[in-house]
Amino acid sequence: MAPKSPLALAQYRRFWLARGTAFMAASGMVVALGYQLYDVARRVEGMSIAQASFMLGLLGLAQFLPMFVLTPVAGVAADRFDRRHVAALALAVDLCLALTLMLATATQHVSLPLLFTLGAAHGSARVFIGPAMGAMTARLVPPDLLPRAIALNSMAMQAGMIAGPALAGFLYAAGPALPYALAATLVAVGMASVLSLGPLPPSADNRQTHPLRQVADGFVFVRSNHFLLGCVTLDLFAVLLGGATALLPVYARDILHVGPLGLGQMRSATALGAGAIALWFSVRPMNSNVGVKMLWAVAAYGAATVLFGVSRNYALSLLALALVGAADMFSVFIRNSLVQIHTPDDMRGRVSAISGLAISASNELGEMESGVAASLLGATGAVVFGGVAAILITALWTWAFPEIRRARTFAPPTPGQE
Repeated sequence: MAPKSPLALAQYRRFWLARGTAFMAASGMVVALGYQLYDVARRVEGMSIAQASFMLGLLGLAQFLPMFVLTPVAGVAADRFDRRHVAALALAVDLCLALTLMLATATQHVSLPLLFTLGAAHGSARVFIGPAMGAMTARLVPPDLLPRAIALNSMAMQAGMIAGPALAGFLYAAGPALPYALAATLVAVGMASVLSLGPLPPSADNRQTHPLRQVADGFVFVRSNHFLLGCVTLDLFAVLLGGATALLPVYARDILHVGPLGLGQMRSATALGAGAIALWFSVRPMNSNVGVKMLWAVAAYGAATVLFGVSRNYALSLLALALVGAADMFSVFIRNSLVQIHTPDDMRGRVSAISGLAISASNELGEMESGVAASLLGATGAVVFGGVAAILITALWTWAFPEIRRARTFAPPTPGQE
């Protein structure tokens, strides 16, 4: 009897566990790292709020630069080698980083240069984890279960991003080294789960093609699919300008005055909103009017960002962040579905890497933009500016990519489709 859910498959369950623990570890470590860097800048270095906010922006840039450089390499690696080994090796690097941060924090040998260096190394590891794990799903489940598996993947990611920041904030308040100890444990579990999967070698012998040619082929594929290109770039620029995540330590410490525990709750609120939408999609996958719904969701993302920026009530701020996460989940689901369903297996690693680069650019490079904007406009001005910009970007993309608003299903729109 054919399975009705991806979770009925043992291989997928192990993959799902690995994905959830990896995201829980990464999101918790990022929260602790960001708050620790901001606190060191303020308390140890004596920086002003504006100067310390700019340091948060530089941390985002430090994580993005290795991602930008290594993304083509990561995509080719996921298409040329066993994806289990690529993911496990990257997780092993993350394990070493978590242990280093734990020991440095416990022995009070933390400095801004060390935090920047380890943040950059964390970005380097993540760039290999995303394409390798993102390309596994289609090999683990039958095609008819793939949309549901993609929604469950998002659930695992969001569950990790809900629990990770909340636990990290709670543990940081109890002892700054504890979040890194938890991250190391979770990464070890994820690495063991990935290695327990069956062999996942390339579906075609890609090693006969020059790696640079493979990189070019991946970019050509994305560029030639106008609908996919529009979806990826819409998310890229909307989140790049509209992201408020980098400034959450500023709000937690100096605006809402809720400390590291509140910071963890704010990070979790965004993931909770996204997780609720992912849960809904896992039961009832979206398959109609996908383009219009995505455009409205990105506009709602901008509006919720503005609401968070001006709020001085903690409960309202949590609600606004939950709405930010819920709206963002729509675009994540659509983009991931398109990438997985309409990409040949021998190119999934490269295309997943390109999609991951867009996400990284919007998140990490967006943190740089937020830090710079906050140093010029203040934290509130930077967040409000970003939310308004996300709404304007949505309007512009509605005009520039008519294929998006015309799309009814996940099938690529044809020219002239109404």
